[in-house]
Amino acid sequence: MERKPPEESTTAPEHVALAAVLRVRGGALEALLWERALAPFAGAWALPGGLLRAGETLEQSIQRQLAEKVDVRELAHVEQLDTRSAPDRVPGRRQLATSYLGLVPTDADPGLPADTAWHPVDRLPPTAFDHGEIVLAARERLRAKLSYSNVGFALAPAEFTISELREIYAAALGHDVSATNLQRVLLRRDVLEPAGGRREPGPHGGRPAALFRFRSRELAITDEFAVLRPPGR
Repeated sequence: MERKPPEESTTAPEHVALAAVLRVRGGALEALLWERALAPFAGAWALPGGLLRAGETLEQSIQRQLAEKVDVRELAHVEQLDTRSAPDRVPGRRQLATSYLGLVPTDADPGLPADTAWHPVDRLPPTAFDHGEIVLAARERLRAKLSYSNVGFALAPAEFTISELREIYAAALGHDVSATNLQRVLLRRDVLEPAGGRREPGPHGGRPAALFRFRSRELAITDEFAVLRPPGR
């Protein structure tokens, strides 16, 4: 008896664009999430995003979703992360999801709706669908790029001391970073330049610290084989 091939669905799957938006604040890497009010996963936290509209590119879709849903209108850097197509990733629906990594610098403070908040990536609340996995994938992409590119510009303010930049790198990488080594590496790669000023010492005293800035605020590969490893490794 001849076996019939399995029937293929004639209904095109939905396609959503999702954004894993990350920043560093208070010594921690944080992700932007909004709290779902409806099933499935009511009360869980989700990545901002939504359905792709007809005639819209994925890049246009994620920019629109961020502006409309969480009032984030500008990112220092955004790049496509991955596409997920597991048939059961959304209960009762066939839905593809293309995710993006977005970065916000420390001196930007976008206004957020009441149902939206920043959460430490190391202590995420219960998340909807596979959104927690996407946040962790975004963190790993960021950590890799901090090693071999100048992407730190997208997390840092326009001007900073080396100590301030070290705190940003340490929070994003998840391990301590030597300020001396970081300065040596980034200057050798021609990533940083003096900003021409100094930061006055805080209430505990000390010497004024020189200010630096990134030479470019556009992504560039600076050392494709480099890895910023934890101390002692």
